[in-house]
Amino acid sequence: MNGVEKILIDEQTLNEKVKELAQRITEDYKGKPLLIVGILKGSVPFMADLLRLIKLEDLSIDFMSVSSYNGGTVSSGRIRIIKDLDVDINGKNVLIVEDIVDTGFTLSKLKDMLMIRNPKSLKICTILNKPSRRTTPIDVDYIGFDVPDEFIIGYGLDYDEKYRNLPYVGILKREIYEK
Repeated sequence: MNGVEKILIDEQTLNEKVKELAQRITEDYKGKPLLIVGILKGSVPFMADLLRLIKLEDLSIDFMSVSSYNGGTVSSGRIRIIKDLDVDINGKNVLIVEDIVDTGFTLSKLKDMLMIRNPKSLKICTILNKPSRRTTPIDVDYIGFDVPDEFIIGYGLDYDEKYRNLPYVGILKREIYEK
């Protein structure tokens, strides 16, 4: 656990919540086609686990990569699409899958950009939600866990591209990011 101050959500608890979210999504989209859009890079572990548990016949996936940070630690106020969708979402049911919803700024802007493309529906699913940091209102349809305002790592979340592969969610030791 070097780097991890405390385990916040263990692997078993994560797996149970992912199963619960997958069951809700399966029920909500039963008999309907669904396009799941993962937001890179952090959503990959959660999305992979979620996909294996969603029981829909007409399910497709795509990915986007967006940023509002331009290499820094403070948002620039504008979002930049680094990797756009490969498919047209016009008339499709779209579910955005995120690792964490923090301020809500980037996701809100992304949702506005995607709505212009005329999807039939557009919903959001996140494994982690940090409501105490919200600066921009955003409706999240499927939420795994609310987490405290701490530096969270694991299960897709990183610090300097490290710790994404941890099978649990932990709090990063302060001395690592306050160097």
